[in-house]
Amino acid sequence: MREQFETNFFGPVNQIKAAIPAMRKQHSGHVIVLTAGHLGTPGMGMYCASNWALEGYCDSMAYEIAPFNIKMTIVQPTMEIGVLTNKIVSVPPQPQYTPEKNPAPLVRGIIDGLLERIEGAQHYSEEEQRSLVSDEIVSIYPRLPMDMKATLLAETVSAITAIGGHENPPARHIVGHEGVASVKEKLKTVSEELEDFVEVSCAVDIEDRESHEGENGVTKEGP
Repeated sequence: MREQFETNFFGPVNQIKAAIPAMRKQHSGHVIVLTAGHLGTPGMGMYCASNWALEGYCDSMAYEIAPFNIKMTIVQPTMEIGVLTNKIVSVPPQPQYTPEKNPAPLVRGIIDGLLERIEGAQHYSEEEQRSLVSDEIVSIYPRLPMDMKATLLAETVSAITAIGGHENPPARHIVGHEGVASVKEKLKTVSEELEDFVEVSCAVDIEDRESHEGENGVTKEGP
């Protein structure tokens, strides 16, 4: 858990803190931060939490640095960039979450299946651990074809340069069709749930409720 936050949260935060003074001095700048998005993934709770923490920090910082003409953009690349181009460490699930007892899809199985289907990926020798689904802690570097790695990185760099220096850059920049579709579905679900429970949500606004009661001629007697 601590390693996740040290790498995914404190690392970028320290870089941002180091860059902001120079941008303040020149009264211009654009901070671009890569995160893993704000969608929950089964089996990646700590990874998602560390990235959400970074996004919360950046959202707050954006208001603080705006008076200095400094922009802030959170770039959410495809999962392939964050996962398939880095070292993957998988630990065995707790007994309660094994496939035999829990049907929820865990990310280790999803990634393992993805690696098996990638055309041109290099195979592991018999002595090497090939599957992320194991009873032991497994660490592997995905052996992707070089052209696939180059394409993944080039697409992300292109997405970053497209907004770099833009007069009015987006607060969030989603990269890839899959990412866009996932965010749209998430926002749709949140919006639908908000409407389903909007009356209950607004019922806790004491001042607003009292004003409506006053407008309707309803008064409350004291205790």
